[in-house]
Amino acid sequence: MKKFRKVLDGLTTSSPGGTIGSPSCGSAAGTPTAAPTPREIDVQETLVSENFQLCKTVRHGFPYQPTALAFDPVQKILAIGSRSGGVRILGRPGVDCYCQHESGAAVLQLQFLINEGALVTACADDTLHLWNLRQRRPAVLHSLKFNRERITFCHLPFQSKWLYVGTERGNTHIVNIESFILSGYVIMWNKAIELSTKTHPGPVVHLSDSPKDEGKLLIGFESGTIVQWDLRAKKADFRIYYDEAIHSVSWHHEGKQFMCSHSDGSLTLWNLRNTTRPFQVTFPHGKIQKDGRKESCKPILKVEYKTSRSSEPFVIFSGGLSYDKAGRRPTLTIMHGKAITVLEMDYPIVEFMVLCETPYNNEVQEPYAVVVLLEKDLIVVDLTQSNFPVFENPYPMDIHESPVTCTAYFADCPPDIIPILYSIGAKHKKTGYSQKEWPISGGTWTLGSHTYPEIIITGHADGSIKFWDASAITLQMLYKLKTSKVFEKPKPGEGRAAELVEEDPFAVQMVSWCPQSRIFCVVGISAHIILYRFSKYDANTQIVSLEVRLQCESEDVISPSENENNPCFSEQGSHSPQPHHQHPASPGNRTPEGIKDSIPCLKVKDRVVRVPPGYQSELVIQLLWVDGEPPQQITSLDINSAYGLLAFGNCNGVAVVDYLQKTILLCMSTLDLYGAADPYQRLTRSPRRNRQSTSEFCMRGLSNFYSDSKKRIRTSYQSLTELTDNQQSIDMERSKSPTSVYVCSVGSPVPVHYPTSLHNDPRILPEPVASLRASHCSPVFYLLDNVKGPGRKLSLPTDLKTDLESRENSFSRSRSSSVSSIDRDTKEAVTTLQFGESYGRKSDALPTPCLWVGTSLGVVLLIPMSIPTDQEERMEEPVTIGPSGAVLMLKSSVLRFAFLDLVGALIQSPYEVWRDLNAPEDPDRPRRRKLVHFSPSSSQDACGDGHLAVVCSERQAKVFLMPSQSCLFVHNITESSFVLRADVVSVCNSVCLACFCANGHVMTLSLPSLRPLMDVNYLPLTDMRIARTFCFTNGGQALYLSSPTEIQRITYSQEMCDNLQEMLGELFTPIETPEAQNRGFLKGFFGGNAHTFDREELFGEAAAGKASRSLAQHIPGQGGVEGMKVAASGAVGELARARIALDERGQRLGELEERTALMMTSAETFSKHAHELMLKCKDKKWYQF
Repeated sequence: MKKFRKVLDGLTTSSPGGTIGSPSCGSAAGTPTAAPTPREIDVQETLVSENFQLCKTVRHGFPYQPTALAFDPVQKILAIGSRSGGVRILGRPGVDCYCQHESGAAVLQLQFLINEGALVTACADDTLHLWNLRQRRPAVLHSLKFNRERITFCHLPFQSKWLYVGTERGNTHIVNIESFILSGYVIMWNKAIELSTKTHPGPVVHLSDSPKDEGKLLIGFESGTIVQWDLRAKKADFRIYYDEAIHSVSWHHEGKQFMCSHSDGSLTLWNLRNTTRPFQVTFPHGKIQKDGRKESCKPILKVEYKTSRSSEPFVIFSGGLSYDKAGRRPTLTIMHGKAITVLEMDYPIVEFMVLCETPYNNEVQEPYAVVVLLEKDLIVVDLTQSNFPVFENPYPMDIHESPVTCTAYFADCPPDIIPILYSIGAKHKKTGYSQKEWPISGGTWTLGSHTYPEIIITGHADGSIKFWDASAITLQMLYKLKTSKVFEKPKPGEGRAAELVEEDPFAVQMVSWCPQSRIFCVVGISAHIILYRFSKYDANTQIVSLEVRLQCESEDVISPSENENNPCFSEQGSHSPQPHHQHPASPGNRTPEGIKDSIPCLKVKDRVVRVPPGYQSELVIQLLWVDGEPPQQITSLDINSAYGLLAFGNCNGVAVVDYLQKTILLCMSTLDLYGAADPYQRLTRSPRRNRQSTSEFCMRGLSNFYSDSKKRIRTSYQSLTELTDNQQSIDMERSKSPTSVYVCSVGSPVPVHYPTSLHNDPRILPEPVASLRASHCSPVFYLLDNVKGPGRKLSLPTDLKTDLESRENSFSRSRSSSVSSIDRDTKEAVTTLQFGESYGRKSDALPTPCLWVGTSLGVVLLIPMSIPTDQEERMEEPVTIGPSGAVLMLKSSVLRFAFLDLVGALIQSPYEVWRDLNAPEDPDRPRRRKLVHFSPSSSQDACGDGHLAVVCSERQAKVFLMPSQSCLFVHNITESSFVLRADVVSVCNSVCLACFCANGHVMTLSLPSLRPLMDVNYLPLTDMRIARTFCFTNGGQALYLSSPTEIQRITYSQEMCDNLQEMLGELFTPIETPEAQNRGFLKGFFGGNAHTFDREELFGEAAAGKASRSLAQHIPGQGGVEGMKVAASGAVGELARARIALDERGQRLGELEERTALMMTSAETFSKHAHELMLKCKDKKWYQF
């Protein structure tokens, strides 16, 4: 058993026989006091570095910026390449694999080795890669880098080991797939075309072998030249010169004719008997105009010509529409006999591929489906039905249906929540899909033994919320919620939202979900909060609306003396749940000067609405405009179902709402929360009147998570300043500006209930508050917004990296005590909130409900509360909130709170067991609130009273002992960067603190001793999307949005890394290759049968010789060794680093050997040429030269 003793504040040591002793630090408020000495605390820490390893698990969603498509007709698996060098391989649901080229070069083309369990990728850096798919995590076996030519097209015949590679220069090279070495056989462009041709034919855009004879290779050049090359005779059989550029070629299965698509929107059909002119020329979408000329049409980018036994051939192509039809969406055209069907797509077509029954190109193809890869979607069309319906896509390809703006990850959900959400969501599924099974059905996947209920929640720019079943590393849509239905639709040009947030007034900023009570809370960009309850029954409901005035004001400044005699709270009955607006919501509520005041950004529906089963809105809270200033975005939120309370904060202050009684309990600026416990010596400051910057930066649309968007966003909140451990330097720094004045002004009346009696402990209200309580009112102060906050506009993703780097690099300057800035202490944002059972003051003997408040200045405030315990009293008696209790301090902005008992176990927040309020009444079983509490004292009777509080900020983590408020442990997480996300999570039956920093490091710290357990430089932050969406969860898992369309899940648990192979699907399944059809004697006699030939005889080294070493360089692959790139700390990481170094050394030796061989070859060539020259000139006289 490991025990730990705190020696000095800021230093931690560990010894096998030590225990946690009394700290020597002062009170958390920064002034040294004699804190009560805690007794010895025994904590057994079981986590060690060997429990942690970081690796990617699975990627969900649509491949971002796709570029290429391939299908294995025997294995029935699909591959999609992307611009960033990624390859997604999809099979049956559960079979989903992501591979990444190390170079990051775009994937130009994909070629399956059909039924061989291998894939060839051609990338934009002119490199070919061979991937082994016979393992759960594919790896590169070979790579071939072309040095002098650029790859434009590849073709691999079925059951062949020779890959044809066309280049930009018009040459065709041949690569042996087994050895990945170039053959000496090359088809040069100048030999393929006639010598009399004066112009270069252009790059190779098509290669295919004739279905009739494998020894004939059809080469298509971009300029319109087509050559059939006889591989045996090494000459051209025929050459076609056409006026229009060629985009694609497709054979008829008999090999007697082929079809080409051209840049003028035409299709040409060529017969091999007469290649002087096309057999047929059609413009499928080009109509004849009045003057007799054809309409000009867009290029037909690809055509496929497929035959069927039972019907006419299919001609399927993309593009070809006439130019004059502006606004037409991208189309896929299916010509079947005389019928022409045009399928309009939502996005541009990247690639399509017709799926056929046979892999042989010389048999009747029998097409049954067509896979269409769009820029932002993947659809499969059923060709067996006349109306061509689409298949229902089983993959989560619609994550980005509206841009994702926030994520939440829950790995320990109640087991019954997933079936309930699925049953509700299944009622709203679309219909009209094909009845046939999804055709991409390859691979095998079984439900692993290490599975548990997991849910991912995504919030979107259009205000929608999606619940996903993420169990067993799969992802399936459960339920979709549209938050915009709560509000009236803003009228074009008149809506108040349009002035603020462009077209995304309902964009989701953050969510809070209690799976046990099924209460769900959404924060929107228009400074609104919606609270939902779950019900299995539909209902007619009236949405209750509360409006909160939580805003800085720079006008109407009053003095504290005036404030004392002017109570601003009127006692209001809160027993009725009817909606009450503290301020009229009319858009016409303006000051005489036309300035907006006391109006929300959105208008809530004020009528009774019918809501379906599922999540039903119960309460909407909106922040108001104040004196022409829009409300600031909400930066923190917490909800507790056991207390019936909701708390939220922004850069102006904090508010607490009783959602059971629909009343506002607290609405106060951060400065006023301190009271007499303010840790800063704040001096007065003169206001600077400038409203424009806040209005400009307040709210912007969030749909710019696509890189091509031109909109801007304002970052949700930033750390405004950082505290040093030296209190004197802080005070000196804050007093450097003698003109700075802090002024607080009284806002408009907001109902706050301060009752005349407290139910639990009358000690928590001091005399000043007691006097206010007697008059049933209390002033609410708003922190003056003298200098507008550091709102910034970011252009994603170009401006973002610079912005993050500048922020990271400026920390040492902007947060140093040696720099004085007038903007530094203008606002103190509330950055995190947490309800829980704790001790508001050192003198408290028993834990009470408290609200923990963390600010951007690194200050932690505890607000004790008194909540009636009886159900009837809870609905009638008001909740009382005392003044701030403990004040603790850390470096930089506070990010996360968590509570441990004195044996190191995590204390869960209390919650209310779910009950359906719309269920029919049962007189025998009345619906009563059932609360589940996790009090610090209830789980540790033998350990005494008190608990540990874990507080993490952007720079530092501390562990405090409550109620003494003693700092037991402190750990400076980072000095050069800052923490973006921190969570206390359970791993391996214990708990740890997990952190993700802006410099890309993922770290875990033990609790409570804060020992570093893992520190991996995993993911450099290059996009704000990662910062907004990265989140940890229990079980050693985390996720983030790796692109606007994809969710990347990772694990930092060694146990899950070990079990990952079992959880992943198998891409390759042993299947016998279908036999070729016996075509009969007569067809073979009359030339219908395909001729086979020995490619090895032609392309092998014996016949063709070796290719030039300078033309392409062979690079051996890693051979499928997995996990070597993860350099985690500890023995595993050291071993991985050693293996990587060994591989790199071997690779360098191989490169050296190749360079030596190249030099020897060059020397031999030079010697040979010199000898030939000598022989040639030996007998010549001087005058013959």
